[in-house]
Amino acid sequence: MAAWVAGYNAFMTDSVTPALPPLPPQAQSLLQSASRFETSCGSGAMVWHTWGQAARRPGLAPVVLLHGGSGSWMHWLRNIPALVEAGRWVLVPDLPGFGDSAVPAGGSDADALPDPMEQGLKILVGNAACDLVGFSFGGMVAGFIAERFAARAARVVLVGAPGLGVAPDKAIRLRAWRHLADESQRDVIHRHNLAALMLYREEAITDLALRLHIANVLRDRMKGRSLARTDALAKSLARLRCPVWAIYGKEDALYRGKLEGLRAALAQAADFRGLVLVEGAGHWLQFERAEAFDKALFTALEAAL
Repeated sequence: MAAWVAGYNAFMTDSVTPALPPLPPQAQSLLQSASRFETSCGSGAMVWHTWGQAARRPGLAPVVLLHGGSGSWMHWLRNIPALVEAGRWVLVPDLPGFGDSAVPAGGSDADALPDPMEQGLKILVGNAACDLVGFSFGGMVAGFIAERFAARAARVVLVGAPGLGVAPDKAIRLRAWRHLADESQRDVIHRHNLAALMLYREEAITDLALRLHIANVLRDRMKGRSLARTDALAKSLARLRCPVWAIYGKEDALYRGKLEGLRAALAQAADFRGLVLVEGAGHWLQFERAEAFDKALFTALEAAL
């Protein structure tokens, strides 16, 4: 989404790099119940966290959750427990170049991620087809995986994904923060950026949302991403062989006033099953309206193929 977001490069190039803060207690608690794996990525490793393998319901595909740009597995913090409770085996990587994962060897955008993702999935789930659920940048990754490795995708669920050739009329103004040494000043900027891009309702910008966001953006090493402003995902959708669902916030800053264009772009998928718009939700809808999002996600995951 870089081209639509003024100030993005300031995230990546300003000189001051604050120390990484401790993860919020909610994230630490969920990690305690996870299994951690590492698979090869570039000159290092991709880190995966998984839940629910031992108690999974027979016959259900593994669910792979792919986070957004400048994110990590914590974009799904409020959704993982419901999936595990429903008997799903949930796998959530820090995508290459984000969180605790090394940068990929072959590029700096979403199209560089399918190969290390497939290598990791081969180790973790063998040849099993997966339900790929991708948020924002991760939605592009899900689409590219499903196109390049068709047998890997049982279904794709896009969540606020860009790369559809639909752009907001005005650039979303994000503010630079790395040059600021004072933590309280940085927090003011982070709150502004959450309101400008990620969350619709002011009350959704909780201390938890702020702390997750800060922990995520500090570890973003994928510079110069630009595919979000193209129609690369729309082109992939037209070539997919699996069913595709979409869940978006009705107030997503990337698509405000562009919902008809969004519907038309998504409908390019050969087996498009429908778009759900979550009321009162912005871009990071699975955090802002977790229960409503989970309901829509289960509808997609439980639909007959």
